[in-house]
Amino acid sequence: MSPDAAKPGHVPVLLDEAVDALAIHADGIYIDGTFGRGGHSARILERLGPAGRLVALDRDPEAVAAARRWLADHPDGRVSIDHARFSALAEVAAGHGHARVDGVLLDLGVSSPQLDDPMRGFSFRADGPLDMRMDPGTGQSARQWLLTASEQAIAEVVRDYGEERFAVPIAKAIAARRRHAGDAALRTTGELAGLVAGVVRSRRAKPQAGKDPATRTFQAVRIHVNAELEELEGGLNAALACLRPGGRLAVISFHSLEDRMVKRFIARESGRDAPRDPVRGGLAPGVRLRLRALARVLPSPAECETNPRARSAVLRVAERLADAEVAP
Repeated sequence: MSPDAAKPGHVPVLLDEAVDALAIHADGIYIDGTFGRGGHSARILERLGPAGRLVALDRDPEAVAAARRWLADHPDGRVSIDHARFSALAEVAAGHGHARVDGVLLDLGVSSPQLDDPMRGFSFRADGPLDMRMDPGTGQSARQWLLTASEQAIAEVVRDYGEERFAVPIAKAIAARRRHAGDAALRTTGELAGLVAGVVRSRRAKPQAGKDPATRTFQAVRIHVNAELEELEGGLNAALACLRPGGRLAVISFHSLEDRMVKRFIARESGRDAPRDPVRGGLAPGVRLRLRALARVLPSPAECETNPRARSAVLRVAERLADAEVAP
C-alpha cells in the first residue's frame, strides 16, 4: 500500500479501469506520471513481479515527500520516486536506465490532498493564501500573477481556461480591487472567491444550482499558474516518445479542455485527422501511424455516488504502434 492510498479523501478515480487499461505484465516497466498519494502506483505494484519496475513522479514536493517516507519504511527496489513534471517523464525514465517503457498513466488536475489543505490555496471552500502552485517552490503564485497581469490577460485566461461567460467583468473587478487596496489586495482565496461571486451573482438572473460562482475562475487561474495545458501537451509527447510498441497510454481527465487535448492527440497520432487519398478515401500513402485508439471509459454510477470527484472524469486509452507502421 502506498503512503496515503488507504486514507479517506484520497480515493483514486477510475482506479481499476486505469490500471487494467495498462495491460500490465509482471516484468514490465511502467510510469505513474502523477503519483499524488500513490493509489494508482500501489495497484500497479500489486501486478508487477520481481523483475518489474515502476517509475513514479510528481511535481508536488509534498506528494514526493510522502512517497519517499513510505519507501523508507517499505523499501522496494522495483520503485523509483522523482520530483519532476510529467512533461519530463521520458528524461526521468531514461535517467533510470529505461529508454522504452510498457505503459504510462497520467491522472490530471488537482488532487484531493491539494484541495483539502487551505494553505495550498486551491480551494475557495476554506480560506487560505492565494497560491495555487502545484510546486510552491517555482513560478508565480496566483496572487502574484493577478496583481501584475493586465486586465485583458486576466479576462482571456478566465474566458479560455474557465469557460466563464462573465470573464470581462470579473477581470474588471479584480483590476479595481488592485487599484483600491494596493499591496493588501487579493491575499486570500476567500477574498477572490467573494469578489468573483459578487460579479457573477449580479449578472446572473437566477443562481446556478450546485456550483459555486467562483468555480470557473479558480479553475482558470490554477490552469494558467501551473501551465497545465502546456504540461499536458509535453507529457503526451513524452509518453509517445518512450512507449515501446504495444505499450499503453492511459490518461484520466477531469474537465473538457484536458479531455479535448487528449482526444485530439490520440486522433492525430492514430491517423484520424491525417490526409486522405482523394481516390480511395483511405489514409494517404506514407502517413505514419503511432497510436491506436482503444477506449474511452467513464466512471460507473456507483463510483460517482461514492466519490463525487469522479463525476467529470474521462479515461482515454491508446496503444503504441510499431515505429515503422505507415498507411498502405
